[in-house]
Amino acid sequence: MLDTATYTPRLKADYKDRIRAALKEEFGYKNDMQIPRLDKIVLNIGCGAAAVRDSKKAKSAQQDLTAIAGQKALTTIAKKSIAGFRVREEMPLGAKVTLRGDRMFEFLDRLITIALPRVRDFRGVNGKSFDGRGNYAMGMKEHIVFPEIDFDKVDETWGMDIVIATTAKTDDEAKAMLKLFNMPFNS
Repeated sequence: MLDTATYTPRLKADYKDRIRAALKEEFGYKNDMQIPRLDKIVLNIGCGAAAVRDSKKAKSAQQDLTAIAGQKALTTIAKKSIAGFRVREEMPLGAKVTLRGDRMFEFLDRLITIALPRVRDFRGVNGKSFDGRGNYAMGMKEHIVFPEIDFDKVDETWGMDIVIATTAKTDDEAKAMLKLFNMPFNS
């Protein structure tokens, strides 16, 4: 049985012990509060046309995202009707979840060490996908690379958006921090 009172995720301990000191030295921060840290990770699955054809697809995506994140995912719904896409107002279209704290570090650890190496023809993630304010966004074509998903029970593979929000002021600071977390950038 895991003792949650004394348990610290591996990447969180690594951040406190090694990464903070390395960032402080590299960028010359005068105050420890200036050192960038992870704020949150947002995961999103949009079902698209599959959800329009079958309303159970959004529920399936929500269950898969809940298994991946380790936290209950919310069902995303359409804000307004769009006749051209056969979408009605309040129709379920996908799922999303926001991770913070220990769950965020656990997810990032599984993403970097397990899921990304399992992606077919993986050559690293795009190093230019920053938004100008220190946040990183990436997409995955298949959600089945995560070990929590039972490949035999999957009826459809979903694409997935992953946004890593940091407190970094610039993209260079955020990229340096993610590199220290061993994020495999290709450029």
